Amino acid sequence: MPARILLSLLFIAAGTLHFLIPQTYVRIMPPYLPWHLQLVYLSGLCEILGGLGLFLPATRPAAAWGLIALLIAVMPANIQMVLDHAQFPAIPLWALWLRLPLQLPLIWWAYRYTRR
Repeated sequence: MPARILLSLLFIAAGTLHFLIPQTYVRIMPPYLPWHLQLVYLSGLCEILGGLGLFLPATRPAAAWGLIALLIAVMPANIQMVLDHAQFPAIPLWALWLRLPLQLPLIWWAYRYTRR
């Protein structure tokens, strides 16, 4: 149970940051996507709702699947951040590259809660 609570809090915190510092996320949006700010807010809302959904047994499987879908959906933004690494001089390029495969353990972690 502590791992699930930690995952919940991680997504709630990450989602909250989308509303507190949205321009950080807008900067990593791929140029081919429309409505950057709206998508940042939508993804933040989905992270918050997914995190909250992990708390309740009735919503846990749907929330976990939703978070898995979200982690896959935001991968283009993570890739874009690597491609535009010059915009993020405070973050070492190796850290941006490392961030990409780290999505897989997050997906696995969420997958653990897809079953009742």
